[in-house]
Amino acid sequence: MAGSEAAWQAAQAGVPVVLHEMRPKVETFAHRTGDFAEMVCSNSFRSDDDERNAVGLLHWEMRAASGLLMEMAARHRLPAGGALAVDRDAFSGAVTAALRAHPLIRFSDDEVTSLPEHGHWIVATGPLTSGALAQSIRAHTGAEALAFFDAIAPIVYADTINMEIAWKRSRYDKGETLEEQTAYINCPMTKPEYEAFIDALMAAEKAEFHEGETAGYFDGCLPIEVMAERGRETLRHGPMKPVGLTNAHKPEEKAYAVVQLRRDNALGTLYNIVGFQTKMKYGAQTSVFKMIPGLEEASFARLGGIHRNTFINSPTLLDTQMRLKSRPNIRFAGQITGVEGYVESAAMGLLAGRMAAAEIKGGDLPPPGFETAMGSLVNHITGGAEAKTFQPMNVNFGLFPPLEEARGGRKGRKDRYKGYTDRAKEAFTQWLAGQS
Repeated sequence: MAGSEAAWQAAQAGVPVVLHEMRPKVETFAHRTGDFAEMVCSNSFRSDDDERNAVGLLHWEMRAASGLLMEMAARHRLPAGGALAVDRDAFSGAVTAALRAHPLIRFSDDEVTSLPEHGHWIVATGPLTSGALAQSIRAHTGAEALAFFDAIAPIVYADTINMEIAWKRSRYDKGETLEEQTAYINCPMTKPEYEAFIDALMAAEKAEFHEGETAGYFDGCLPIEVMAERGRETLRHGPMKPVGLTNAHKPEEKAYAVVQLRRDNALGTLYNIVGFQTKMKYGAQTSVFKMIPGLEEASFARLGGIHRNTFINSPTLLDTQMRLKSRPNIRFAGQITGVEGYVESAAMGLLAGRMAAAEIKGGDLPPPGFETAMGSLVNHITGGAEAKTFQPMNVNFGLFPPLEEARGGRKGRKDRYKGYTDRAKEAFTQWLAGQS
């Protein structure tokens, strides 16, 4: 995500780019193709509400900056209520085609195994940085890279879902059109079914960590069994919450819990189980997930999995231009910097590409103010966060400076969030105007 956006932004600024991608010559655990911007965990960019949601605001900023990924996401958008979800294969294929068609971008499929000493570089190797390059980064920085584990949710073939039990509806009927309002498939559970599911989930055989790995999980992408270990009701108040949904088959019955599946491709033939990242072994997954009403005969296009996610201690290592302090010819961007999420990663790539292009052309591009979504993220990773406790972070209004009294005097959280987004859009527009 970050590398694709960085390459696009730099090339659009008139700077020749060489884009290095080792796949498919060198494979990773999670990727299936050699395409750029391949989505592996979810097919969602989360909320698209740019007035009261921080990630929706980040969407707006990236669109305003002519971001390639937001353009391709719009072209391959799937109904998902208030979220921005995409057909993942069509999306990554379109990003790849656009990059390969750009006259200023050349390509290399050789693996980069060490930090280059000369030239301008952006390292955007994401959560699955190859072992050799990760070792080079650790050796150069003199600090251990931090790490956590990401888990991947399973994908189900739509025609194997029992629609006599399940029904289509978005939570609270969100969406402008009927297609958007029916973007999710819902599988209801009674209390006994939920209790039996939790028991099976807790007892299922789990994948073990290897090579002495002891890293924790990112809270925004916890495996469901880890959530269940925090309390038997945790899932029912998280991804399995029943609120905002009425059973189309039995409207008088209130479900105790609901499992939601979100469309994963434009054809509507694949659905991913929302929030069901897991570290269960494959055999255990099929038996446990088939306990979900409506999925008794389900077939899986992909089962869940877990992978190591490596990132650097950016507040210690990077300057405000996202350059490695000890080797300023190298910038870092994306998830390896300690931002979490597809959108956040791509946004850091957008900034890194623009900053690098400005420097190569003899200029200096300051980051946007941290009252913007992008600015708040880059501020967080380059000094705003406490280095000793640094952990991956999604964009959120807690990273923004407080509203002035004149703007923030409104009462109520929604009005306060609108104040943040109004202020951010004004500041980001001014930042863009300063580059023209």
